[in-house]
Amino acid sequence: MNSIPDIIPLNEWLTDNGRPLIIAGPCSAETEDQVMLTARQISAIPEVKVFRAGIWKPRTRPRDFEGAGEKGLKWLHQVKQETGLLTCVEVAKPQHAEACLKAGIDILWIGARTTVNPFYIQEIADALTGTDIPVMIKNPVHPDLKLWMGAFERFYNTGKRKLIAIHRGFYFFNKSEYRNAPMWEIPIELKRQFPSLPIITDPSHICGKREMIFAVSQKAIDLEMDGLMIETHYNPDKALTDARQQLSPIQLHELLAQLVIREKTGNIEIQSKLDQLRCEIDKLDAEMIEVLSKRFGIVREIGHYKKENNITILQQKRWDYVLNDRTGAAAREGITTDFINHLLELIHDESIQIQTDIMNKRSIGKSNE
Repeated sequence: MNSIPDIIPLNEWLTDNGRPLIIAGPCSAETEDQVMLTARQISAIPEVKVFRAGIWKPRTRPRDFEGAGEKGLKWLHQVKQETGLLTCVEVAKPQHAEACLKAGIDILWIGARTTVNPFYIQEIADALTGTDIPVMIKNPVHPDLKLWMGAFERFYNTGKRKLIAIHRGFYFFNKSEYRNAPMWEIPIELKRQFPSLPIITDPSHICGKREMIFAVSQKAIDLEMDGLMIETHYNPDKALTDARQQLSPIQLHELLAQLVIREKTGNIEIQSKLDQLRCEIDKLDAEMIEVLSKRFGIVREIGHYKKENNITILQQKRWDYVLNDRTGAAAREGITTDFINHLLELIHDESIQIQTDIMNKRSIGKSNE
């Protein structure tokens, strides 16, 4: 049941003609010159409507750069006056929100580390009661949909109707090419639960590497997300925070020019269900690859043991047992005999090759069984 039924659509207060909302700006507001140089270059990109910058940075280590603090709000005021871009800032406590209101910041966002704590969310929501300032909420660090939904409900209950979700990916305990795994099924389910809630994607935090940002941005648009938040710095390599995941304004302009904006499917529920199922397949495939890697690691141990004890590589009785046992187990799970036999033969051939290499002292550098 949709417990936030009347969120104001983006095209009624922020975007034009249904185009994706594009938010850009540096991870951190570092200096006045850095903020203004970046903002001036971004303002030349017509697709960008909002300038973002972190003023207060919740860092893991206390000696890391934690943002310019409240003085940075003056720089953002100057950005708005000079470029006409709207401004948005991350807030983590009521005092931050109050300072932003006084400085004329246009939009606030709640970071992933704050979303995890309902007490913080409620305090900030209470501090903004009676104001019209829009609020964007990033997903919590861990994949907890209800926690994310609860944050919106808390702001909604205090009268907020201009709300936006920011999908920035989730901590994933397995190895991943992403800094934060996108887990697209979660924002898709949020869209199903709260159909009127706009959702934008933050590919910078999902990817962690700038060369991956375009692909994730295109994926987000293809999944009918309502926009993108992309970290942009006039000189990314010298950024004080998250340098690796920031684009230059020129790179941002090129990315947006290449982005394909397709017509909406008209049946988001069907597409969402397909994408949810495909995401499940992606996770299972990752687990399958990890299991195979572990299996081949054990095969290498067996190979070394056989070599040390002068045992032959092929143990026919063992192979016959594996083939019969796994075929029977697969049949009980509805997997065809032909398929499982072919798969087992591939695994067995690779195992034999690995052990042969070990016997011939050619196993150095191999990553598989």
